[in-house]
Amino acid sequence: MTQNELLKKVTERAQVWLDGNYDAETKAEVKKMLEAEDKTELIESFYKDLEFGTGGLRGIMGAGTNKMNIYTVGSATQGLSNYLISQFPDLPQISVVIGHDCRNNSRKFAEMVANIFSANGIKAYLFEDLRPTPEISFAIRYLGCQSGVIITASHNPKEYNGFKAYWNDGAQMIAPHDVNVINAVNEIKDVNDIKFEGNKDLIEILGEDMDNIYLERIKSIIVSPEAIERNKDLKIVYTPIHGTGIKLVPDALRAFGFTNIINVPEQDVISGNFPTVISPNPEEPAALAMAVEKAKETDADIVMATDPDSDRIGVAVKAENGEWILLNGNQILVIFIYYLITRWKELGKLKGKEYVVKTIVSTEVMADIARKNNVEYYDCFTGFKWIADVMRKNEGIKTYIGGGEESYGFLAEDFVRDKDAVSACALMAEIAAWAKDKGNTLHELLQDIYVEYGYGKEKGISIVRKGKSGAEEIAKIMADYRSNPPKEIAGSKVAIIKDYKTLKMTDVASGKISDLDMPATSNVLQFFTEDGTKISVRPSGTEPKIKFYIEVRGKMKSRADFAAAEAKADEKINAVRKDLGV
Repeated sequence: MTQNELLKKVTERAQVWLDGNYDAETKAEVKKMLEAEDKTELIESFYKDLEFGTGGLRGIMGAGTNKMNIYTVGSATQGLSNYLISQFPDLPQISVVIGHDCRNNSRKFAEMVANIFSANGIKAYLFEDLRPTPEISFAIRYLGCQSGVIITASHNPKEYNGFKAYWNDGAQMIAPHDVNVINAVNEIKDVNDIKFEGNKDLIEILGEDMDNIYLERIKSIIVSPEAIERNKDLKIVYTPIHGTGIKLVPDALRAFGFTNIINVPEQDVISGNFPTVISPNPEEPAALAMAVEKAKETDADIVMATDPDSDRIGVAVKAENGEWILLNGNQILVIFIYYLITRWKELGKLKGKEYVVKTIVSTEVMADIARKNNVEYYDCFTGFKWIADVMRKNEGIKTYIGGGEESYGFLAEDFVRDKDAVSACALMAEIAAWAKDKGNTLHELLQDIYVEYGYGKEKGISIVRKGKSGAEEIAKIMADYRSNPPKEIAGSKVAIIKDYKTLKMTDVASGKISDLDMPATSNVLQFFTEDGTKISVRPSGTEPKIKFYIEVRGKMKSRADFAAAEAKADEKINAVRKDLGV
């Protein structure tokens, strides 16, 4: 398509909004884009429809078919409403839960979503104010609702917002509902198809009562009450990074019994502009910088942070040299699983039917911890909906201990079906108290885990390839790996190849091919070498990039070997990168 053809197309699409049944503010914004000399914003806003994917919508806010606004969110809600009505025709009252985070326009979108659901005869439970994403999942299950929506763009920059949809088990949708909802949303072709006028009789406000029920349930995951009691004055620095965590994380810590919660006042300010950070992402050191400074000032024991919708946790711990370091997602996952399995074992709670879950790109150290303690573990695809799928299939048959992913998400309870940083923060504080009770820091605990179960270090690499040519290049990379897989990586022979697109596993030495037991296919390749190195390769489903996940393994005889193990792992990762050309 030439530039002139593209400009003609976007102008026609914008004119529909200018002429149609849209509000005056939106029309003024569209008119401004049409009249501007520079047409970049017009093109960005109208060159396509904002895609409703398997998780919902996410995009930059503004007028236009490719932006987050009351009409794109309205179409998504109307499509979901239509699908719910088709799926539950005999139910006297279909109901949903609606929540939102701290972002600009989040409350406006949430109230509009409630109006549209109610206009379609669906009862809408709307939270009175911003709430953590996991509480929405909890409320769906607790109230017996058929669906739910959280207005959030997670840790994206301030210009973004999103619409995340859930099914009746409190988890994000998988087949067949994900695709069916997408189809239902795509059938909304006209703004006049959206029922904006709400029915107040079908909107019920949720508030502190639901918070208290949720917090009471979270208290049930405590496994070391005595350690908490002895260390209740543990110095905990916590920051919500301007987001929803301020509502419930401090309450959860207090519910566990902790009394010394140190705030970062500047970041307790609820704001969709995230004024103290460039990115509200707890994975990034800059996002935790103010909290770490507060920890240095107060000689704290632990620093914790949550992202804007409070489903992911960031943790910083003090090393032996006094320096504060950020744990990565895999290290957080390993600490959680080690602690829970260890304590369940000590308390006699392991009866042989317990299990843990991780995603296929997450650390194999977690798998080793489970195996060596005779606890069943599952590997699932990236995305917490797949962890929830494992939980759904095992409900009433096996007992869930915990599950998580390398991208800083963990769930320690089965009454929520999405990652939960509210319970994760409380549990991580409990682990810090338990370690302190034994005279250890969290950093020393991590080293002890590596001594017992083997050291692991991970590196994620994303290669961006934009446009049509970039997509073709990414497809070629995957095709080349499939037709000509590496025989050796960083001096170690490739022993196992897993292809999740074909759901086949190849034992390279014997040539034996076996099936991978997964609920769906996914364009992911994995190579396992004889020395324990694991490389996962997958194109991103939402961005123009291909991702490489590298994990190398090592051994530690004592804590004193930690620095040497790290150095050796870095050397190995560099060799892997060189061989892969990344």
